[in-house]
Amino acid sequence: MVTYSVQRTALHAATALLAHAGPRLARIRPLRRLAVSRVEAWLRSNPAQISDGRLLPPGTVDDRVAMSLAVVSTIERALTECNLASSALHGLIQVLLQSVLLERGDHTAVNRFHAQYGTNPPGFLLISPTKTCNLRCVGCYADSGATTEKLEWEVFDRIIDEARTLWGARFIVISGGEPLAYRSGGRDLLDMAMRHPDCYFMMYTNGTLIDNALAARLARVGNLMPAISLEGWRERTDARRGPGVFDRVLAAMAALRRAGVVFGVSLTATRHNAEEILADDLISFLFEKQGALFGWIFHYMPIGRAFTLDLMPTPEQRAWMWRRSWEIVRQRRILLADFWNHGTVSDGCLSAGRYNGGGYMSIDWNGAVSPCVFLPYSPVNIKHVYEQGGTLNDIWADPFFAGIRQWQRDYAARDGNWLAPCPMRDHHAELRRLLARHEPDPTDGNARAALLDPEYARGLDRYDAAYEELSSPLWRRYHDPSPR
Repeated sequence: MVTYSVQRTALHAATALLAHAGPRLARIRPLRRLAVSRVEAWLRSNPAQISDGRLLPPGTVDDRVAMSLAVVSTIERALTECNLASSALHGLIQVLLQSVLLERGDHTAVNRFHAQYGTNPPGFLLISPTKTCNLRCVGCYADSGATTEKLEWEVFDRIIDEARTLWGARFIVISGGEPLAYRSGGRDLLDMAMRHPDCYFMMYTNGTLIDNALAARLARVGNLMPAISLEGWRERTDARRGPGVFDRVLAAMAALRRAGVVFGVSLTATRHNAEEILADDLISFLFEKQGALFGWIFHYMPIGRAFTLDLMPTPEQRAWMWRRSWEIVRQRRILLADFWNHGTVSDGCLSAGRYNGGGYMSIDWNGAVSPCVFLPYSPVNIKHVYEQGGTLNDIWADPFFAGIRQWQRDYAARDGNWLAPCPMRDHHAELRRLLARHEPDPTDGNARAALLDPEYARGLDRYDAAYEELSSPLWRRYHDPSPR
């Protein structure tokens, strides 16, 4: 049985030094540099140990070391370059760094779950508490807009409680709709973060509702971190999100800097902007001039509003993005994670809780639970589960989610290509077989239309074959376990 006891290595000792020192001492440069240098030295001299004792391909180990070094540099940037508010600093060090990253959640809950199910629980949860949004972006995956669809406060609150007590998960990702538009019983998302001070929340937001007053509230709350969506420079962002949005985002970032709030960016890659979002000038602008601490790259997925295969980055663009994103991570030590191209860091697909634990599941504004926010098919509704006396554990055990985890396990066992880890996009034929077997409900009309469209299926099959042909040689060259 796994115990999740903290190994007394230099990595954990150095990380703990910052975590236990507290916000005041973490600001002291010699102490901070001592901790960071010990972490870096340990990572460089013990790369295999960051793989949890498993024998992994050398390229995969190299990727994990590089991303770990980027995480370390990001933490130091937060402490060195950002004039963080005291509550934001406390949330970063003592909640995110210590409770979430160092302690890896509640050990008792994790061990209890493992004893019952023989594997680790999901490591985090994604909740979209509202479909309401003040923008109407082209190709929005959630088809958000002017609507009243939302999770009631009591359901939202219970979900977070159960993730904490049943799974030991203290990291909660919030999506939407626009999270800052959420209201229930006169309370909003910041009220929910304040209610759960031992959890750390990250929200994907369009940024346009962040003004000086809201930034000041975020600084006081301390455990809610924005990731602001952009499509590139002004022309690309405004073309997809609406006139003036880029400038409103810059104003939001300025307000967050003044208030001392940690924030990052979320970049959506399409066929039209894949090169732009990874260009040196934009990366420097976002991470150096604007003060973003981290970045997530999401490839456009053919779901949601007016879904189309024509917006997806081409296989050639995706392979270029793989090379380019790792170049930025390695050379500039920027935490820039690409959830499709960096499967070597995450053990492949994270959906349905992941086959070996640590992954996630997604819950939308109506209570529909899906394996992934980009895989819009749900076998259960959490409201119905709660009405019948069930919990998140009953949802995790659903046969559809278990089927996806079994596919992930089988794929890893046959040394699958982790440069193509996504069942929705990279293995769509296999996903359709799982959908046919378990018959989960589409979460909206767009998902239903996609499922019934034979040309959609054929187009994704062609894409999968083309990318497999392109990426397999890369996988064998850089990540195959055989001697190189």
